[in-house]
Amino acid sequence: MKIEEIKAREILDSRGNPTVATSCLLTDGSYATASVPSGASTGGDEAVELRDNDKGRFFGMGVLSAVSSVNDKISSVIEGMDAKDQKKIDKTLCELDSSLGKENLGANAILSVSIAVAKSQAISDELELFEYLSVKYKKIHGGKYTLPTPMFNILNGGKHAKNNVDIQETMVVPTMKKTFAEKLRAGSEVYQTLKNQLVSEGLSVGLGDEGGFAPDLRTNEDTFKEIERAISRAGYSKKGVRIAVDMAADSIYNKKTKTYHFKGEGRDLDSGRMTKLLKSWAEKYSLLSVEDGLYEKDPHWAELTKTLKPTLSIGDDLLTTNPEKIKEAANKKLAHGVIIKPNQIGTLTETLEAVRIAQKNKFKVIVSHRSGDTNDSFIADLAVAVGADFIKSGAPARSERLAKYNRLLEIEEIINERS
Repeated sequence: MKIEEIKAREILDSRGNPTVATSCLLTDGSYATASVPSGASTGGDEAVELRDNDKGRFFGMGVLSAVSSVNDKISSVIEGMDAKDQKKIDKTLCELDSSLGKENLGANAILSVSIAVAKSQAISDELELFEYLSVKYKKIHGGKYTLPTPMFNILNGGKHAKNNVDIQETMVVPTMKKTFAEKLRAGSEVYQTLKNQLVSEGLSVGLGDEGGFAPDLRTNEDTFKEIERAISRAGYSKKGVRIAVDMAADSIYNKKTKTYHFKGEGRDLDSGRMTKLLKSWAEKYSLLSVEDGLYEKDPHWAELTKTLKPTLSIGDDLLTTNPEKIKEAANKKLAHGVIIKPNQIGTLTETLEAVRIAQKNKFKVIVSHRSGDTNDSFIADLAVAVGADFIKSGAPARSERLAKYNRLLEIEEIINERS
């Protein structure tokens, strides 16, 4: 089908900040909308999110300029194109922008169009979105799709919360051999148990950006102790429900002193001591993974990754869903896995290429939301389409987080009905 109309508008994300939503209408009447998320903790090499910087409107966070990119520049170029030719559409979008970081049109504008086109074509083909994306990815499923394991961020800190915890995300990961529905239940039960536990201890149960609780704790290590107790009290074992962390080390790194500042504990660590600290936590609490354990340009990533094993060392700000950076990281053994965030790179085609290179190099693939998100459940279908190992969508709470988990429940039902 041909693209008949592309139209964008400004909407609000889960933090109350503006973001872009774009709708695509095909000539057969197929119609879909895609909205893009926004991150608080961002890598230096992420594609550029275009903001208006008009301090008199949304404190400079408006995205009317990105909306204009779609309505006044992109639409006239891609309307009339074949919606099925995703690679050509995405290449056209990149060429129209003509910059390395998509700063001219804005990655938020470009991605909204890229995904809206894919969604509308899936509807036109009468395919579930995960099926359509799987075809684009050219993954041979043999009719057998697998569900990613959820990573629930149930205790928030760092840039995601206004508390004294430096660890940005402390997650629970149900790794038992169960259905996705049962894993979601486990995450929810641990989450609710943690809430009651914090209340009984006189601690805050206010929420961070991703729906996890954000209490002030005596030390960062107390996050693990709290969650271990919650896992046990909810009736699960340490082997059945693992703990994972996102240090988001860029946000605590001091470029002048080249040290990591733990504000909650009043101490600074160099790269060597940071690596030792993370290793001690990994061993003591059997951590499944450590994401962004060091600053993205820290030269000690290979040492960290080697030291942490068997705990997975995951790159997010380090790799920014960039195919070339993932390839380099694999060659230099900088990580064991990669976070995949479509808005870090800007188009569906580039996102799929990043996954392809990661899987070719035996990296674990973790498809992820952002801290400022919407009810768009696109990444749930993406994770199933590419056979991702894990998915991060925050706590099992708040509609913008649950939209992804609930969509995966639906996909699981669809898969089971067809088997």
